[in-house]
Amino acid sequence: MNNKFDALKDDDSGDHDQDQGSPKDGEKEKTEDEDQNIKKKSLSDVLQMVLPGAGEHPLQYNYTFWYSRRTPGRPASTQSYEQNIKQIGIFASVEQFWRFYSHMIRPGDLTGHSDFHLFKEGIKPMWEDDANKMGGKWIIRLRKGLASRCWENLILAMLGEQFMVGEEICGAVVSVRFQEDIISIWNKTAGDQATTARIRDTLRRVLNLPPNTIMEYKTHNDSIKAWEDFHGLVNPSGGL
Repeated sequence: MNNKFDALKDDDSGDHDQDQGSPKDGEKEKTEDEDQNIKKKSLSDVLQMVLPGAGEHPLQYNYTFWYSRRTPGRPASTQSYEQNIKQIGIFASVEQFWRFYSHMIRPGDLTGHSDFHLFKEGIKPMWEDDANKMGGKWIIRLRKGLASRCWENLILAMLGEQFMVGEEICGAVVSVRFQEDIISIWNKTAGDQATTARIRDTLRRVLNLPPNTIMEYKTHNDSIKAWEDFHGLVNPSGGL
């Protein structure tokens, strides 16, 4: 596990507000037109400005935590999925990550049909997102009691760039279900077999999985087709 994450795990100082920095000396005041343009920015544009605070350890990418909870048996659609998924927050440094994570419920303590998602900033945890649509995911089904440990190991490995596949990693998901829990890691290019094999091998190592653990790779196109064939409806975007 990446040492800088372990060393800072107990650092729970401060709140979730990010240090945006102060204006440079001599910076001119914004004109009224510039102020209007800033007000027109979408929330996602504003969140792109999250930066590491002074003295913090920056991550290679900014990341966003998401949470979703669904009612089993209720027909889903892209619209309902987007309405149901909630953004928890964005972080840019190791310290900011721990401030969020230390206050979050562990997957093993969640109830019902719940999911945590951790994706690079700017990538939605949806099959149709531009960064995801040509990709897929490795899926591991876990017996109850293992989700919290495996999720923590997975996201620390992802934030610490242990997969060594360039920009291929999009994000990770832990899905809490009644009979089992499921974790998955999403990548951009399903057709790149060398990359998907490297992700598989790294996943097996960082989770310390037994050799006989079943790991399934599923493209997002296959997920969409399977869902549409089963439901005959518009796909729900982020399901398994």
